[in-house]
Amino acid sequence: MNNEVSASAAFDGLSLGEAFTFDQLIGAVEQRRQRRLRIVELADLGDHDGLCAVWLMTPSEDLVLHAHSESALHRQQFVLHELAHMILGHDFGDDPDAPDFLLPDIPPNTRRRLLRRQDLDTVEEVIAETLADRFAAAIRGSAMHHSRYLEIFG
Repeated sequence: MNNEVSASAAFDGLSLGEAFTFDQLIGAVEQRRQRRLRIVELADLGDHDGLCAVWLMTPSEDLVLHAHSESALHRQQFVLHELAHMILGHDFGDDPDAPDFLLPDIPPNTRRRLLRRQDLDTVEEVIAETLADRFAAAIRGSAMHHSRYLEIFG
């Protein structure tokens, strides 16, 4: 299956239509995953860290931490990319070869995702970015922009 077909199938599977608000997308993700989703900006995280956003899973919720950017669209793309990973089921599982002695307090699946961040050409990353682009277009196409989108992205 090619990347565009995978992203399109995931997009269509949300049953939100071709235009929706950021809040509607958040609701669909929470419903699909049956857990709360929190989005938090980390002012100290930036391009110098090589990490724009990260999705962390706790026992009770999903948490997306993202870097600050002067561009609201840039911040949006950070978050939408992580939401795409959630919808696509890219939890990456446990990697027995991940060096747990470097990050012993971080769960193996989170550690693996963090360590893979430098490899942006993987199939999973390309599909997630394609789906994030579809999400962004749908949000821009929505007539209802008053939502938590403005609260989060300004």
